[in-house]
Amino acid sequence: MKFIKNKFRTADFDEAELLGEYRRTGDLELLGRLYSGYMHLVFGLCLKYFKDEEQSKDAVMQIFEQLTEKLRKHEVTNFKSWLYTLARNYCLMALRSSSRHIFVPLEEGGMEKPEIVHLNIDESNEDKLASMEKCMETLPDEQRLSIELFYLQQKCYQEVAGITGYDMKKVKSYIQNGKRNLKICMEKNSGNE
Repeated sequence: MKFIKNKFRTADFDEAELLGEYRRTGDLELLGRLYSGYMHLVFGLCLKYFKDEEQSKDAVMQIFEQLTEKLRKHEVTNFKSWLYTLARNYCLMALRSSSRHIFVPLEEGGMEKPEIVHLNIDESNEDKLASMEKCMETLPDEQRLSIELFYLQQKCYQEVAGITGYDMKKVKSYIQNGKRNLKICMEKNSGNE
């Protein structure tokens, strides 16, 4: 199946305007218009993970519910990439919580991969992702929060500093030290297996 790149535009709003207007008003109709352009891609991604059509349909709706809250709190500049990360994380967490670990590689034709691969983690390796999540819990709060905002929520240094109240130099230091500590922890954990 071939997907056409989404150049989403309604009569009155482009994507960035819809995001801004939704953040301002909380109007679910605006969010629905924005999300409807990506529902088929989110469904395809969920189907690859769950291999169950009904569970994937439910996931599409659950992800929309998460969007209603998360988009009011976070300023998103690249909605498609951010949505991909949110949907993928939702699927992985759902699989983990059900103790059903199934990995399906993403082939061409599905939802496009975002340009940034977070922390250079190979998406095809579930064990590394699980190890990274365990290691994230061991980081000092400042490092963990800075890394989550910078990599997982794709915030810039300035946005991380604004959200956390940390000095810009401290943010850069927390991210750099956090990455190093994550790498050390993950290497140590992979050596124990």
